[in-house]
Amino acid sequence: MIILEKLKQGFKAVVKWIVRGAIYIWFKVVYRVQINGLENIPKEGPLIFCGNHRSYIDPPLMVVTAKRDMKFLAKEELTENKFLAFLGWAFEAIPVKRDEKDLHAIKASLKDLKEGKCIALFPEGTRNGLEKGEKVKDGVAFFAVRSGAKVLPCGIKGGKGKGRLTITYGKPLDYSEYKGCKDKETLNKITEEIMNNIIELAK
Repeated sequence: MIILEKLKQGFKAVVKWIVRGAIYIWFKVVYRVQINGLENIPKEGPLIFCGNHRSYIDPPLMVVTAKRDMKFLAKEELTENKFLAFLGWAFEAIPVKRDEKDLHAIKASLKDLKEGKCIALFPEGTRNGLEKGEKVKDGVAFFAVRSGAKVLPCGIKGGKGKGRLTITYGKPLDYSEYKGCKDKETLNKITEEIMNNIIELAK
């Protein structure tokens, strides 16, 4: 059983490497993607990636350009699309049940951060959430204060028509001073600061 499990992990690692390379080339050829701020991404330690959410290409864009493995928190409904389900399997996405407190997703995310890994999610909660007038979710702030992990904001812009697609990674934000804090007002303040950083990077 142990050997079989290692073979499965090895197979998934190869698939992830191939898929990551193919998607990266696709972004370079089709969107002439420009990547800024890679020097801002810590090479080690737990990290919460977050950015503005415009389309379904945002998660794979972050996954293939950040040069760090990350697990995306993605709504369960995405598994209904076979291609997105495959990407979720390859990159070990964490499925989330919408409109309810998904304890399994929360525990899985906190476990990864505790182990020094990276997770990723969108504060808007849905595509073009700000444009739709949706309330920004405080999930990033919650994970930051619960785990002590730094937050890495990023901004995505362009890519429409024949325009160049650009992704910019900002400097990590440290909220470790609030670790363990459950105050709603503090979480809202942190969320606002994170979102303001993302908006500025996406200009």
